[in-house]
Amino acid sequence: MSEQLILDISPAPPCSLENFIAGENKAALEALYQCVPGRAIYLWGAPGVGRTHLLLAMAGKDHTCYFNAEDPPARIHRIATDDNMPYRLIAIDDIDLFSKNGQAAVFALYNRWRATATTAGHFALVVAGNRAPLSLSIREDLRTRLGWDLVFRLVHLSDKHRAEAMQQRARERGLQLQTEVVNWILTHYARDMNRLTALVDALDTYSLVKKRPITLPLLKELLAYSQPSEP
Repeated sequence: MSEQLILDISPAPPCSLENFIAGENKAALEALYQCVPGRAIYLWGAPGVGRTHLLLAMAGKDHTCYFNAEDPPARIHRIATDDNMPYRLIAIDDIDLFSKNGQAAVFALYNRWRATATTAGHFALVVAGNRAPLSLSIREDLRTRLGWDLVFRLVHLSDKHRAEAMQQRARERGLQLQTEVVNWILTHYARDMNRLTALVDALDTYSLVKKRPITLPLLKELLAYSQPSEP
């Protein structure tokens, strides 16, 4: 097995509310657990705080869907205007990146959400962006709608919580991570939890391939082999 393929064959686990390490974001996580049709939640924060993880987790259930700025606005607009609503929850990611047509489609979706919130055709909306609603560079009437119901700011995990998350993932795989390995990762590697989780999985696979325990030299060797080759 090629060492350069280790990270590729060790993808991050599927996003779920259960494997989201909340840290100081417990209020937002609890609101998502309790989110039912008729409610709307707007999540905002810097890149890497877990916005996409949470939206994919919410959209991973039956009768849900997920959209981001790369999806055709016409699909969102069609859902907003069709006679029947087939979804119990709709997740809209990176609203700050939406085009004018995309913003118009989400605006129509919010209007439908409000009009049906107390009817049998109700559905939940979970939307995420990089800033608080009134600070977004989007159309004014959509900014106000983002604040119609619950709004939560997501913050980065502390190093303590990141370390706990990595150790938890390691225990799930029957591993033991040395303190020096965890500390080196927190100092030198990406701080995004999806990438940290994928790295723990990759370390497990690599240690099995090499038949060596997980140590700092093994970690550095894995990362060196996984770097793109120079042209």
